[in-house]
Amino acid sequence: MKHIYLLFFIVFAYCQQIKAQYVSKVWVADRKDGTYVNPILHADYSDPDVCAVGNDFYMTASSFECVPGLPVLHSNDLVNWKIIGYALKELEPVDFFNQPQHGKGVWAPSIRYHEGEFYIYWGDPDYGIYMVKTKNPAGEWEKPVLVKAGKGMIDPAPLWDDDGKVYLIHAWAGSRAAFNSILTLCELNKKGSRMISSPVLVFDGNDGTNHTVEGPKLYKRNDYYYIFTPAGGVATGWQLVLRAHNIYGPYESKIVMAQGKTNINGPHQGAWVKTNSGESWFIHFQDKGAYGRVIHLNPMKWADDWPIIGEDKNGDGCGEPVSRYNKPNVGRSYPVETPVESDEFNSRTLGLQWEWHANRQDTFGLTSDLGFARIYGHILSKDFVNFWEVPNLLLQKFMAEEFTATTKLKVSAKADGQQSGLIVMGWDYCYLGVEKQGEQFILKQVTCKDAEQKTHEVKTRIAVLKPSRKYEAGALHNFERNIYLRVKVSKGGICHFYYSTDGEKFLPAGTAFTARQGKWIGAKVGLFSTTPYGKERGWVDADWFHIDR
Repeated sequence: MKHIYLLFFIVFAYCQQIKAQYVSKVWVADRKDGTYVNPILHADYSDPDVCAVGNDFYMTASSFECVPGLPVLHSNDLVNWKIIGYALKELEPVDFFNQPQHGKGVWAPSIRYHEGEFYIYWGDPDYGIYMVKTKNPAGEWEKPVLVKAGKGMIDPAPLWDDDGKVYLIHAWAGSRAAFNSILTLCELNKKGSRMISSPVLVFDGNDGTNHTVEGPKLYKRNDYYYIFTPAGGVATGWQLVLRAHNIYGPYESKIVMAQGKTNINGPHQGAWVKTNSGESWFIHFQDKGAYGRVIHLNPMKWADDWPIIGEDKNGDGCGEPVSRYNKPNVGRSYPVETPVESDEFNSRTLGLQWEWHANRQDTFGLTSDLGFARIYGHILSKDFVNFWEVPNLLLQKFMAEEFTATTKLKVSAKADGQQSGLIVMGWDYCYLGVEKQGEQFILKQVTCKDAEQKTHEVKTRIAVLKPSRKYEAGALHNFERNIYLRVKVSKGGICHFYYSTDGEKFLPAGTAFTARQGKWIGAKVGLFSTTPYGKERGWVDADWFHIDR
């Protein structure tokens, strides 16, 4: 009987594992024939870094002002990835990041595993270099430590050397420090929690060739120290590698990957990672405008103690990015899996695909066991201009060149001007909003160009909708409206909006809108709710949010 129970438990656990594997309907890199296509993640995981621990690989990426921050992804084969959590529940200083701080916050992190603990370092260009650590990357991370306070320090990466010393390399942001294109090295204490030496210049990209040197990753192999660092700019640059026998240099440099004749522009900033079979691979990003900085995987080989990334078609030691390639040899085949996109909102926690535009506050919204998630209307400022200032936008990344996002909503409003809906957010944005006006709701399409510049919205009335329900709520009546909203995104980030009152027949709403990236991040899609200044909050209950072709 014990054997029967054990067999039942094993089968049950296996079924639960299979059930937990999400496969996108719009982008899957694994071709199921032993090959993969790039990008492996067609989503904005900017400035990726990866570490290997046994048969497991862990990735993190820049999250800037978005919260939770520092996404943590897991893979067993470097092709199929799953979001397993975030290292930051909120950004520090908390008061500063309680409001949207576009383009600030978490820049270019690095993730490392050392003596049973995972470490992530990142640079906040306005406050300094931080570190956070844990023993379980899918669980709770400790409170962040400010390794060194200051302005302009970005893109840090540590190295625990063979002699017990701990080093940190980082770059500099010209927008804060008023100089850039240099890499500096300092020593940390044994815990990796504090700088104990002044920075030393180890490479100067102001040489007329390798401008915009940034995003360094520090490694050691055989008798060489290596710095993997991109140069030449995000969209137009190349991957540079430096090597030296002394960690402080002098370093030789070599371009080891460039765009070449491919359509993969500026192969930029990433991580060297090794499999247990001894293969070397390089994960990096490509800037795709509105789609953000999408993630590529390229093979890497060594020749004369120099790496070659991608395919070296002419034998000059500089590779080109691959579009399709054989999957890494990790000893076995793993199921196809992708980061989660759709959400039924049936959990007490939000799906890991969702982020807010500022530190989360309870007034942003609530999850429930009632089959929906609620977003409360952000109370707009007295001099409100546009959504650039709204912190409780519940958004997820664009996840493919072409996709359809559809959501079922119940809008609740007491005061005129309260509105909720579906939004595509970036430097430019567009949304379908359901707004209460008198005894009815108005469906409108709203667009805004150059939102950061405080430009005003342009509004177009689409339809007049009767309330689905009206009931007394204290001194006021509450008006509800059930509605389905949809956006279809096609190549080039072209967005067409639709609405439905029954979930079956969808009608076009407004004109086409071209999505545009935000400040250092790709465009995002999701939900919003706002309330006029001085009014009690309205809200929207989201029944589900589906991503399809």
